[in-house]
Amino acid sequence: MEVRLKILYTALCHTDVFFWEAKGQNPLFPRILGHEAAGIVESVGEGVTDLAPGDHVLPVFTGECKECAHCLSEESNMCDLLRINTDRGVMINDGKSRFSINGKPIYHFVGTSTFSEYTVVHSGCAAKINPLAPLNLVCILSCGISTGLGATLNVAKPTKGSTVAVFGLGAVGLAAAEGARIAGASRIIGVDLNPRRFHEAKKFGVNEFVNPKDYNKPVQEVISEMTNGGVDRSIECVGNIDAMISAFECVRDGWGVAVLVGVPYKDATFKTHPVNFLNERTLKGTFFGNYKPRSDLPAVVEMYMNKELELEKFITHEVSFSEINKAFDYMLQGDSLRCVIRMDG
Repeated sequence: MEVRLKILYTALCHTDVFFWEAKGQNPLFPRILGHEAAGIVESVGEGVTDLAPGDHVLPVFTGECKECAHCLSEESNMCDLLRINTDRGVMINDGKSRFSINGKPIYHFVGTSTFSEYTVVHSGCAAKINPLAPLNLVCILSCGISTGLGATLNVAKPTKGSTVAVFGLGAVGLAAAEGARIAGASRIIGVDLNPRRFHEAKKFGVNEFVNPKDYNKPVQEVISEMTNGGVDRSIECVGNIDAMISAFECVRDGWGVAVLVGVPYKDATFKTHPVNFLNERTLKGTFFGNYKPRSDLPAVVEMYMNKELELEKFITHEVSFSEINKAFDYMLQGDSLRCVIRMDG
């Protein structure tokens, strides 16, 4: 049930940096990082029937076995067999790595390990896509962009003319804003502590900006006053517990929905007054934008092919594989949204 992929393009996501810095749950080294990518199936293992050599695919850090209770449910994408596991550095089938050096294993990362010209993934973690789609662009759909886009379109579901607040204007947050733009939101309010991000965000439909540092009161109060009672929908893409609470408390009573996307530190606790729920506000969470990787990602690629979704504006840098450290520098300096790495150089 495994496939070997030739990776053609991979992008750097903040999760890679997080684990490279050993801030993840249990650091495991040596390890090949990378999980946002696009490639071509080079060969298939025993039992694989729905992929063949030459297929264009997006490897995905979370899979879809199509058989478990979650996969059979229309409401979930959290596959029992293949959901993300950041601690596991080996393949499910035999508990061994497919990478080695001098006879010693090099560990896998979230089932993908795309910072490699070739990688081996479980077939349930490879989404077959339109072979005409440009892999140097759609590679970013295998993680961050789909996460933000789906958080808005699949979970928050803003209606045409509604107001939306997006907390955190990195690539995931701007993908959430792009979803609000596609949905026809009338006001998209971007919230970020870095004012340098505001200019870039205009390309994604963000038309108002709030920097919490500019006010001496909670940002949820600022947004509530700006919108005469709160926004219809909010999407939190920071992973900061205060931002999560603000995102919930800034939605309008009666019908407001807040969606949490960011991953907080393990000891974080969400605190809010229960009356906020009794006043008919809704708090939701999402994982990978509620997209089932194999079933749903091909349609997201088609959104790009049909010019409904713009991907070019997310890619701020491109480097060759030999220059991968530059991609890390760009992200650490806050200069990039997405840096695409060409594997041929």
